[in-house]
Amino acid sequence: MSATVPGRAATLTADRTPQPSAPGRSGRRPRGPRRALWKTILLTAGVLATIAVFLVPLYWLFSSAFKPRQDIYSWPLRWFPSELTLDNVVEAWTSAPFDRFFMNSIITTGVGTVLEVTLAILCAYAFVFVEFRFKNILFGLIIASLMLPGHVTLIVNYITVANLGWLNTYQGMILPGIASAFAMFLLYQSMRGIDRDILQAAEIDGAGHLRRMVTIVIPLSAPMILTCTLIVMVGKWNEYVWPLIVTSTTDMRTLPIGLLFLRSQEGYSNWGAIMAGALFVSLPMLVLFFLAQKRIIGGLTAGALK
Repeated sequence: MSATVPGRAATLTADRTPQPSAPGRSGRRPRGPRRALWKTILLTAGVLATIAVFLVPLYWLFSSAFKPRQDIYSWPLRWFPSELTLDNVVEAWTSAPFDRFFMNSIITTGVGTVLEVTLAILCAYAFVFVEFRFKNILFGLIIASLMLPGHVTLIVNYITVANLGWLNTYQGMILPGIASAFAMFLLYQSMRGIDRDILQAAEIDGAGHLRRMVTIVIPLSAPMILTCTLIVMVGKWNEYVWPLIVTSTTDMRTLPIGLLFLRSQEGYSNWGAIMAGALFVSLPMLVLFFLAQKRIIGGLTAGALK
């Protein structure tokens, strides 16, 4: 007969009992409670419906621009064209001076974006790093202007531009819109996260405000500056009301106004040409957005997480 030592047997039993592994040792994350099947189905259906709301109109726009006329007016709807044709594109381009519209949009968007972003950088730098009287009051007034709709200043801006003789001119379309409180606020929030010790070291070395801004602040704020540039550029490209008011000749119209001109030329019977004109207006910004969407999201969320 063999005697069993009680203490030793308890130790062996405890050693054989499986112990829960530490979360960091196994490399596996603890799984939370599983979502119910009906919730997963509803969530998936909601996501697909949201995607369809955005993508179906874009697909119909692009497909109709290259469809034959009989496919556009057929019933039931023909989602896939029987053949691809460039007749709508050629007709839209020849029915309205889209070459002039493109040039006007490129000039107003490019120059307006550069001026607006430059002014936003200067204002944000001043409110963050420069001490002056009534700074908080002025900053509050600028932020409060975000609560006002842009159409409130249309009449005042139009009277000012008309008195200066800037109707049907590039400066009349560009200059009234170069002040952007939204872009300034985004850059202000980004510049607030810059370590002031770096700027103090540069100040000790003799660097002034302009040199500190160009060599230190702007490179460190580059992601947010790029985001602001893209947002401002899209807004300038799609601007409709102000160019419509301040211009009256076809040679000074931009692309959104040119699309209205094309619709007046073609009427409501030739939707293929109108869809092709809408393609001219939307395609450049769609390409720009899809190429830069990660930078836009990254710039907007920069500094949100530690």
